[in-house]
Amino acid sequence: MCCSENDKDVWQSLADLQLFNQYFKRTSHARKKNLPGIYYFLNKEFPYKFDSQDLPALEDRSLECWVGCHRSFSGMAFQHSTDVSYTDSLFNVHPSISEALAESKPVVALESTIITHGMPYPQNLSTAQEVEAIVRAHGATPATVGVLEGRVHVGLTQEQLHFLSCSEASLKVSRRDLPYAISKGLSGGTTVSGTMIAAHRANIPVFVTGGIGGVHRDGENSMDISADLTELGRTPIAVVSAGVKSILDIGRTLEFLETQGVCVATFGKSKDFPAFFSPQSGFTAPYNVVDVEEAAALIASTLSLGLQSGLLVAVPIPEEHAAAGQQIEEAIQTAVAEASAKGVRGRDVTPFILQRVNELTQGKSLQANMALIRNNAKVGSQIACALAELQRRKRSAASPSLKEQKTQVRPEAVVIGGINVDFIAKGKTQKLLFGQTNPGSVCQSFGGVGRNITDCLSRLGERPLFISAVGADSHGDAVLSYCKHMVSQFEKQLSSAPLVCLDGNIPVSTIDYVCSLAREHAVPVWYEPTDADKACKPFLSHSWKALTFTSPNLAELRTMNQTLGLPTPAELPSDPQEVLRCAAALSRPLLEHLQCVVVTLGPMGVLVCGEHEDGAVRLRPGKRRRQGKLCALHYPAMALNPGDIVNVSGAGDR
Repeated sequence: MCCSENDKDVWQSLADLQLFNQYFKRTSHARKKNLPGIYYFLNKEFPYKFDSQDLPALEDRSLECWVGCHRSFSGMAFQHSTDVSYTDSLFNVHPSISEALAESKPVVALESTIITHGMPYPQNLSTAQEVEAIVRAHGATPATVGVLEGRVHVGLTQEQLHFLSCSEASLKVSRRDLPYAISKGLSGGTTVSGTMIAAHRANIPVFVTGGIGGVHRDGENSMDISADLTELGRTPIAVVSAGVKSILDIGRTLEFLETQGVCVATFGKSKDFPAFFSPQSGFTAPYNVVDVEEAAALIASTLSLGLQSGLLVAVPIPEEHAAAGQQIEEAIQTAVAEASAKGVRGRDVTPFILQRVNELTQGKSLQANMALIRNNAKVGSQIACALAELQRRKRSAASPSLKEQKTQVRPEAVVIGGINVDFIAKGKTQKLLFGQTNPGSVCQSFGGVGRNITDCLSRLGERPLFISAVGADSHGDAVLSYCKHMVSQFEKQLSSAPLVCLDGNIPVSTIDYVCSLAREHAVPVWYEPTDADKACKPFLSHSWKALTFTSPNLAELRTMNQTLGLPTPAELPSDPQEVLRCAAALSRPLLEHLQCVVVTLGPMGVLVCGEHEDGAVRLRPGKRRRQGKLCALHYPAMALNPGDIVNVSGAGDR
């Protein structure tokens, strides 16, 4: 027993210890003697550890004598972090955004140069907050994009918005600036092109801004063309704006967009292309959409064609704010002339002119700017909602009817993961001679974590549905031929599966989608992390709360805890007892939501952690709330003769 006299007066959580003692008073000696291995009872604060041979004597011990069992775990108390983000090394998507996307809810991307370079503080902050509120009020989730300390954030907290609004050293981050800002750990507001890149990376189809950049006046000589235009030509995002900033050459901008293959449509009954502060620019758009439903249908068709080019929806400024357009246009001409005379070039032109125009119009241009931004946010949010509804209807139409579902054979489980074709070369001599030909043999085998799991299930008599990507080549044909025993009739909907297994090699977006579906339909999900770098994927958002089982090794388990922002040991232990204690402690936070954590320990076997039930760990998930104590049961590895090992490829640490 891990107990000393010095520990008696150290710990005071006697209430938990009384429950601990009462449990064993209700348990027969016969059952206690049959309990295998080592148990770790996991209290919300600390695990309790005792050896199975100590069980019969437990009832005779005083409560005080067991207080010392807390000692070895005193450094492993955890607090859960609620501010968890979907993250990789460069991009961070806020949980509210990733959850909305996983549930196919409308999301609207917003730029941040209006915060860092468009307005003074505190007007920039209040405007950003107001725009986000407008997006929410119309049924969508706002995702303001910015660069903070070298990481691209999609969805900003109020603290992050405040930081950008007050920062005096923020960069204006376009496509060309992203590598530098990230490498230097800098912060800045994303332009239209920078925001499009981040939004597309996060799978957000609709982006709202004030106005896009374009070909600058005298651009035929200066070649000063905004990166917004080329980004629209290569990034499939729908940009909702008030047209092109009126300080630019609108005619040449429209010509350039045509060259880039960008579909341009005005919003409303007219094809008059807006000029930011004015509903008419003197130019016409090739197309127009009369309402949000038409706009959503245009976006859906653009995305479904896979053209890899964007779409510009130009929304005219509301008429009540367009009356000052003539005065603003005159001020623009003056500001453009001043910029040319002072030698203002490149990225500094737009901020200079906007600031000067605001001064010349005594704030009227800023008021008009605010009005069109609010209007764009409203229209863009309505379009995003219409697009989400359109996509929902298409998914429903593509799903099998109830009658069709009844005629299909239900799969036993669904596995989503990778499949590999491996080539194994073996020499026939004990020593290979370099520089000359060696006799040997080459054979082909099939692997991949997802395939291996499916193979095992099928050989156990199950009929799993395996979802993976297979190349259209000879190797793909070989895979399909070899895996015939894994193919069966099955329903197409993951929502009906009794179990879904996720391979950590699949993308985060796929994991988020499956977890969202599993949460909605109460489908158990098993996550196999595959390695420490990939173990974090479900834990980058709240998707991990939809998991039922996971089977990490100790390093992967530590990564999961680190991703949740929980304290973890700097070095993993090597002593067998310390390994078990560490595994139990790191499993405890996950069991707030998971049914069972199976920690694989290589030659030490496995540690199964979960709710205690009848001398074992409860594995079958149920709708009832957890009632019993949490425990961890250690199963040592079976002895294996090294001569019986044929191939260790794909075995991992199992």
